[in-house]
Amino acid sequence: MRDRPPFFYPGMTVPFVLLVTCFAAWGIAANMTDPLVNVFSKIFSMSALQSAFVQFAYYGAYFLLALPAAFVTRRYSYKTGVLLGLGLAAVGAFMFYPASLAMSFGPFLAALFVLAAGLSVLETSANPFVIAMGPEANATRRLNFAQAFNPVGTNIGVFLAATLILPQLNPASEAERAAMAPEQLERIQQAELGAVMTPYVGMACLLVVIWIGIALSKVPRTRDEEEGISAIDFGPTLKRLAGNPHYRFGVIAQFFNVAAQTCAWTFTIQYAQSAIGASETEGGAWLQASLIVFLVSRFAMTVILAYVRPSALLLAMALLGTGLSLYAVLVPGLSGVIAVVALSLCLSLMFPTIYGIALEGLGEDTKFGAAGLVMAILGGALLPLVHGAMMDAYGATTAYGVPAACFLVVAAYGAFDLATDRRRHRDRLSQREG
Repeated sequence: MRDRPPFFYPGMTVPFVLLVTCFAAWGIAANMTDPLVNVFSKIFSMSALQSAFVQFAYYGAYFLLALPAAFVTRRYSYKTGVLLGLGLAAVGAFMFYPASLAMSFGPFLAALFVLAAGLSVLETSANPFVIAMGPEANATRRLNFAQAFNPVGTNIGVFLAATLILPQLNPASEAERAAMAPEQLERIQQAELGAVMTPYVGMACLLVVIWIGIALSKVPRTRDEEEGISAIDFGPTLKRLAGNPHYRFGVIAQFFNVAAQTCAWTFTIQYAQSAIGASETEGGAWLQASLIVFLVSRFAMTVILAYVRPSALLLAMALLGTGLSLYAVLVPGLSGVIAVVALSLCLSLMFPTIYGIALEGLGEDTKFGAAGLVMAILGGALLPLVHGAMMDAYGATTAYGVPAACFLVVAAYGAFDLATDRRRHRDRLSQREG
């Protein structure tokens, strides 16, 4: 019986534990941001489309910084990329303090952009770093284990928003705010924006602590770093990736997966308010329930994947997500809210599964291929604008047709990968018979 390969190489235990905290940290940031769409809409009396620019700034930064992060990692080291990402994210989180003093929407968008830029660098560096920390034979299991701590962070993020931000919002309606004296409205907005600022500054302090821990820890060089830095031949690499239909479709699927996730979670509060008359705090509780479902399902899907083909499970969950989204559109009410919460069951396996399937067989192109899959997070910037526009025009319940369409694209990728595997299997059989 062969000895089981180590989970990670000698000397990587402490760096791995510290890196796992990074996975949780960007989960906190991402899902503390989701409720801000509704928060800023109320504070600044904006439309759903205008407030959706929160997600545009956040995920747009992910798109713009993923490729530069890949160059940094390739030129220097994974540790350098992680430290750069943590430092930039901490600066962005600290920027919430001057933004709260400015009392306007623009500085908050700038702070979110810098925060997300740092998290993009962090995520682009951390995922391949985890893979490189141990033998290739268990790299996928190691990455899935680290990724499982991301939903722990998402639950903490939503909890912080639900307890520190949403209860501090003044119950005054848009019409009541419009009728207030400027001094009274300014006092209310000042208190509300201070509530938004507090958890972000606290998170900035946490990121600084993690940065110090990683900076002071001795991280052995990974195998690919020991082999030296090869010349970056970006043009041919990009050409190979663009010409690979399996990878190309994977990037598209990831784009719509992140879009579905962002739309589902960003507008859960508004859906609950529209469907059952929930308050912001009650809507935040439904969003928290969604993240708990996501957390539990992430571990459950890891077990199921030991028995079911990843692409088959991806197809099944994507079709279920489509059905649940359409149910939420057609049957608004308590059961519709439950359907929206249940979308997290479908979403729980999608990002790492698409990530793993799309990178199969890329070889030396894997690092830049991984950056392309992080850039696909742009879907979380663009589709919420469509969702917000539909909500303004047709209502919060009808707008859930947007994630329904996104899930269909993910289902198509699952079916495509299954068909590709069947074709490869037939080809192998033909070669053996020949």
